[in-house]
Amino acid sequence: SDSGKDAGRLAAAWSMFKCQEDLVKIAKQHGIKLTIFHGRGGTIGRGGGPTHLAILSQPPGTVNGSLRVTIQGEIIEHSFGEEQLCFRTLRAFTAATLEVGPHPPRPPSPEWCDLMDEMCTVSTKEFRRVLQDKRFIRYFQAGTPVLEYGRMNIGSRPSKRSCDMGIQSLRAIPWIFAWTQTRVHLPVWLGGWNGSESCHRQGSATLDVLRHMHSEWPFFRVTLDLIEMVFAKGDVRIAAMYDSLLVSEDLRILGDELRTSTDTRHLLLKCTHSHTLDNNPALKQRIILREPLTTPLNVQQAITLKKMRLASPIPSAGSAEDLTGSDVKLSPLVQLNPDRSYAPGLEDTLIITMKGIAAGIENTG
Repeated sequence: SDSGKDAGRLAAAWSMFKCQEDLVKIAKQHGIKLTIFHGRGGTIGRGGGPTHLAILSQPPGTVNGSLRVTIQGEIIEHSFGEEQLCFRTLRAFTAATLEVGPHPPRPPSPEWCDLMDEMCTVSTKEFRRVLQDKRFIRYFQAGTPVLEYGRMNIGSRPSKRSCDMGIQSLRAIPWIFAWTQTRVHLPVWLGGWNGSESCHRQGSATLDVLRHMHSEWPFFRVTLDLIEMVFAKGDVRIAAMYDSLLVSEDLRILGDELRTSTDTRHLLLKCTHSHTLDNNPALKQRIILREPLTTPLNVQQAITLKKMRLASPIPSAGSAEDLTGSDVKLSPLVQLNPDRSYAPGLEDTLIITMKGIAAGIENTG
């Protein structure tokens, strides 16, 4: 999670892969039985994604008939909330762990590793360039609900590790969650396609290698397929709507630049399929069906955020008169929680839209 904030998801995933390879080598040298402890979250940037594919894409030798996993809080209910869900989750883990034994993943060739190193070097440079832009923090805070998320108390821990306003102190969940809410999914793809583009410029021979990597190397295939899924769930038009309502004109040019970067998704299709999610028609259909339900929530959220930011926070809310400016009696639901910083309904509306969008998009944190 935090490595993804520092260098981008592509470089973070590749570094983790190489680290696990090194651990296997050291364990063999000293005769140690190694069990890797994985943490799986809901977002792609926090280990999310299909369980079966995730296990099959681990480096050779890291899954030897056993595996240790911690399920992050945001997906416990999704994975274990009901009896049938619990057994379905356990079956997925068990089947994949057993399958790795007779069918271990193919180790990457030196050529593939060199190409990945080159891609990650370029992608990390671009990722850090964007985040170090002086405008970025202001744009991030204005164009997403990250500040409101931090004061809603809907997470299991504080959204930040310190009072520092920078990205480094922000926990990984709100960092990814905020971008997912606006449907731009920036942490998943930022920088990665600069690395991919640099490889495409080398000619058709390198493109053939990338296609071969996607076909024969589970780690590379899962990495690209998850990013393809995120692109399918994203919508730059919705992100542009958030900018038009919430972001000042001097920062909108940065949003335009970031959304333009998503045009490089065509490079992904050159390595994978002819059309987005051709390999997963069921998921493609689910996204199409949920779109008319999720988009109105995005519109409502953006409008609510604008109302909250234009309104003057109410310093104290000890009575009905404090909340409404009159002696009109509030409903029992409002009276249950009279200590609010904004007019009744705004915070509740925002939380409902957050939960609705998260349910519609999935893999959201």
